[in-house]
Amino acid sequence: MFTTIYPQLIGLCTGTLLLTSALMVWRHSLLASIRLLSVQGFALAALVAVIGVEEGEVEVILVAVLVLLVKGVALPWVLARETHATTRTDEAPRLNPTAALLTVALLTILSYVVASRLLAGIDGVSAHAAPIGLAMVLIGFLLLVTRRQAGSQLIGFLVLDNGIATVAFLTSGGVPLFLELGISLDVLLVVVILYVFAGRMRSKFGNTEIDQLRKLHD
Repeated sequence: MFTTIYPQLIGLCTGTLLLTSALMVWRHSLLASIRLLSVQGFALAALVAVIGVEEGEVEVILVAVLVLLVKGVALPWVLARETHATTRTDEAPRLNPTAALLTVALLTILSYVVASRLLAGIDGVSAHAAPIGLAMVLIGFLLLVTRRQAGSQLIGFLVLDNGIATVAFLTSGGVPLFLELGISLDVLLVVVILYVFAGRMRSKFGNTEIDQLRKLHD
């Protein structure tokens, strides 16, 4: 029974991952992007859980719980606290929404073209969905390049990290628990450090907009 609905569940989870990534590019509100990041964390955890059930691996299901706690709860909570501490949550990206969504579409097409060549010898539903993870990596880079505030760029970094994790889970059927634990803790540590750094930037310069800080350097 589960084998029958397995492709639909994989498609639902990966579709949610790609949709939330695209919406982060479209939305200018930092709080909205954080909520989408939380939804993305839940979708990634669901993807890992589905793979774990299909493979019959208890360790992969434990990894899904870890992903849920770190990427779906802890990281968005840390970012939301920093955002609530600021007075400005909206920004003007370097790309307008239409150009940004068009770029997302082109990056997604590019991901499928590249992944079809790299994963040509790998069969299975999970491997065929791997281009979604590569598209998330490219969308994460897009957010890093086009956003001006440090918080928004941090979200781009986390989308990139989620994309790498998605590719890893879809192509390998999951990663060892201790490896995922180490990676998740490293990412959480990076976010906490950047959270403290952004707070110091805000207290010293009044905002966390990268362009204005570059002008101060000049």
